[in-house]
Amino acid sequence: MRFLSTVLASAAMAASFSASAQEDVIRKTLAERIPQLQKIEEVSATPMQGLYEVRIGTDVFYSDAKGNYLIQGELIDTQAHRNLTEDRINKLTAVDFNSLNLKDAIKTVKGNGSRKIAVFEDPNCGYCKRFEKDLQNVKDVTVYTFLYPILSPDSVEKSRNIWCAKDSAKEWASHMLKGTEAPAAAASCDVTALQRNMEFGRKYKITGTPTIFFADGSRVPGAIGAEDLEKRLKTIK
Repeated sequence: MRFLSTVLASAAMAASFSASAQEDVIRKTLAERIPQLQKIEEVSATPMQGLYEVRIGTDVFYSDAKGNYLIQGELIDTQAHRNLTEDRINKLTAVDFNSLNLKDAIKTVKGNGSRKIAVFEDPNCGYCKRFEKDLQNVKDVTVYTFLYPILSPDSVEKSRNIWCAKDSAKEWASHMLKGTEAPAAAASCDVTALQRNMEFGRKYKITGTPTIFFADGSRVPGAIGAEDLEKRLKTIK
């Protein structure tokens, strides 16, 4: 038994060394040939034999074992019917809800507010307006709206006016549901919250609005209806 244990341990060490050496080959080759890939953070084997995931931040690429070929695309598991690339990116971009700076958001409480979501929205976003209308049919939820003006300079101005309003939640709802405009913001209003929202969005690759975050850290890019929102909220404990 002791001999068998020694053999198994040696085999495991050899496999580990081989995997590490393989990663080093991929890192070295890609860094030499593609300057943009000099800061690879992780190389790991995928379920597909001979294919390796190459990660830089939240960007995912695929390489062969020698780094001779690089693929930028999606890896699909046809047997399990899963987009492995999408699953991986969702995991990499998941956000700890408790890490959100909720003071930089407009807070709206519906019913008892027992459930929570955070939404990054642009005041000129048509899909955001549709989402806000559907949201009226969802009860017992606290909504943290992070103003995220990415569509135009006018979005920045509108976000500033809404954020600086005496009752920002009321002005936001009025604008998104009725199309009314908030009065011009006071010159002394502190809008650094909007800057922090933009920085957060760049860090976590929020490229469109609305983007919805749930209490379990998962996200949904794009508008979803009240029924789908309810289903997701019910699965989160």
